[in-house]
Amino acid sequence: MAEVSASVATTTDEDRAIATLTTAFASDAVTRWFLRDAHFYLTYWPQLVQLIAGAAFTGGTADAIDDHGGVALWLAPGVASDDEGIGALAAEAIPEAEQEDVFAFMMQIAEYHPQEPHWYLALLGVDPTKQGRGYGSALLASTLERCDRDRMPAYLEASSPRNKALYERHGFVEVGLIQAGSSPPMWPMLRTAR
Repeated sequence: MAEVSASVATTTDEDRAIATLTTAFASDAVTRWFLRDAHFYLTYWPQLVQLIAGAAFTGGTADAIDDHGGVALWLAPGVASDDEGIGALAAEAIPEAEQEDVFAFMMQIAEYHPQEPHWYLALLGVDPTKQGRGYGSALLASTLERCDRDRMPAYLEASSPRNKALYERHGFVEVGLIQAGSSPPMWPMLRTAR
């Protein structure tokens, strides 16, 4: 396999990056547990991406590879998701009968999120037609080099066993389990600087 490298996407690439993430997460168990209805998924997921990681576009920490075949949205130390906006969107998008479990799940996500300065991989996705080419690894390596150079830890939540295995290969270690009600499991993972 040829060596793959990631390049930083500019804010003009935002729509394409979100389109890739929408395709990549369409069958993700955790994402679709939150947004079970296809119409709700296509309506609310792009907005959720903005709330979770929109600061990556404005902060220059949105990485893309192969003309947006793969995308990673990193939040730099001190930059946070719009938690208030995420809560409001969840209240609007999720049927009332499912909200108790969803909000319990979201509380667990917040409890595991590190308080010390760190790089946060908010979202990483590869277009399903381009998976298996090493794009995920290349996107990870791009920012993990910066983490090591700056002696900063990196944090993420893995939403599938396959993704968890990828992150483990790059030095991330499981630090707990996030699960509420009928939710699938999600694993908070931390990587110390090397």
